[in-house]
Amino acid sequence: MPFSLAAPVHSEVIIKKSRFIACVERMADRQSATERVAALRAEHPGAVHVCWALLAGGQSAAVDDGEPSGTAGRPMLDVLRHQDLEGVLATVVRYWGGCKLGAGGLVRAYTDAVAQALLKADKIPLVRQQTLRCTLPYAFEGLLRRELEGAGAQLLAVAHGSQVEASFSLPQSAAADLVLRLNEAGQGRIGWLKD
Repeated sequence: MPFSLAAPVHSEVIIKKSRFIACVERMADRQSATERVAALRAEHPGAVHVCWALLAGGQSAAVDDGEPSGTAGRPMLDVLRHQDLEGVLATVVRYWGGCKLGAGGLVRAYTDAVAQALLKADKIPLVRQQTLRCTLPYAFEGLLRRELEGAGAQLLAVAHGSQVEASFSLPQSAAADLVLRLNEAGQGRIGWLKD
């Protein structure tokens, strides 16, 4: 099961006078991540690099920001994967200390900075949600609402026309059982809509 973070975590590692300031935080998508990285650049104008790694489904990324290819973003991404995290952004702001670290030293520095931050992390299970839409006769609206409440589903929208149209979200693991119960209780009069 993938995890996310309850709150952002930070660490600072100093290697040969270079400062590596790491932060790992929840992040939903690539656009939000690039905005966060831009904010970090503004907060740290004296930094030489702001490297980052994002694990967010199909929007994952690993950015070296001028460090030699594969020495920052990819190792940071590997740490996130190893921790079974999803929907998180790891950033490391580097201040130059005057000594070159070499490719191996850079990989270790970026990996350690993110790993040290994650030692403080409060991981929370990530529950994947599924959104469903259906139509049903007015007589079954109360039934639908009771079943949704019992399944821990969140009603997103209800429209009243010739029939009731409802959309709701619930944990993906509970969706099939709820659909089955509704189909039985609704005597085949509940229609399921595709997005």
